[in-house]
Amino acid sequence: MEEEFVDIITKNQGIIHKVCCIYCDDEEDRKDLFQEVVVQLWRSFPSFRNESKFSTWMYRVAINTAITSFKRGKRLPQRQSLPEQSIQIVDDVYDPETEDKIKLLYQSVSKLSGIEKSIILLYLESKTYEEIAEITGITQNYVRVKMNRVKKKLKKLMNIEE
Repeated sequence: MEEEFVDIITKNQGIIHKVCCIYCDDEEDRKDLFQEVVVQLWRSFPSFRNESKFSTWMYRVAINTAITSFKRGKRLPQRQSLPEQSIQIVDDVYDPETEDKIKLLYQSVSKLSGIEKSIILLYLESKTYEEIAEITGITQNYVRVKMNRVKKKLKKLMNIEE
């Protein structure tokens, strides 16, 4: 069972990383949340009944763990970042305009509630409303309503004209 679990987690770890990126701004917090999600997946693994896709179940556990952690306000003390001048990493495909847009999107998403973050993450992962409903445990109609509200909220937060 242990070997099967490690194999499945290794193949699907991108799901956990995406959830961690949406819920944590800091690299160390992401690592902590990643470990917490893996622990929760391990604890829940024996109860997985193959009634849905493994990825759906994994999203659900990861998102619920992240939301629980988020609600607890389990944040580490303020960390000090390095000044940008001291970071000199060359990236041939770096596009400052795209990078700024991505940063703005992440900043805006960080201001959303837990369920809103989950919905937008899954939407950006090209999940259908049916899949989002299954993963989050809410109805498809509620997903549609929340998605419309989240889109409007993000446009406002990002100062995008309709």
